[in-house]
Amino acid sequence: RVSGIYLMIVGSRVFIFADTTVNIDPNAEELAEIATLAADFAKQIEMEPRVAFLSFSDFGATPHPRSNKVAQAVQIVKKQRPDLAVDGEMQADTAVVASLIEERYPFSAVKDANVLIFPSLEAANIAYKLMARLGNAKAIGPILLGMGAPIHVLQRADEVNDIVQIAAIAVMDAMNRE
Repeated sequence: RVSGIYLMIVGSRVFIFADTTVNIDPNAEELAEIATLAADFAKQIEMEPRVAFLSFSDFGATPHPRSNKVAQAVQIVKKQRPDLAVDGEMQADTAVVASLIEERYPFSAVKDANVLIFPSLEAANIAYKLMARLGNAKAIGPILLGMGAPIHVLQRADEVNDIVQIAAIAVMDAMNRE
């Protein structure tokens, strides 16, 4: 499965947002695959992935087909990849504010998530663009995962610095495939 991520740099913190580019409304199995691809990419760039599956609900607090889909994806990844720290479904603030999850959900396997799996393309795309425009986050991407070769995208409005950054990601990606 092909998916797209953005590296989001917020101050000294680095996050991976997925899927920001390709899959519009992934089902639970597709979300699980997107998450494992994003986590494996995090390892490739020497980040220890702490994966949070995002939703409008925290750990079943609001049962709904959309939050249930996310919770099901979490269970799929936990079963297929017990080596990964994954949890959810959880709200975005719960995922990234360690004190919130420690106070409210101390059972969670993930505190201070750095790989954020969004339930849909619209949510991820909106989030990364708001972070870049209003939150002064640096957005690097889109970076395509699940391809047979290092393929990354330049956008029409990219500036020289954006081109250099995505080229560096592509070189690193190519080197890791040898």
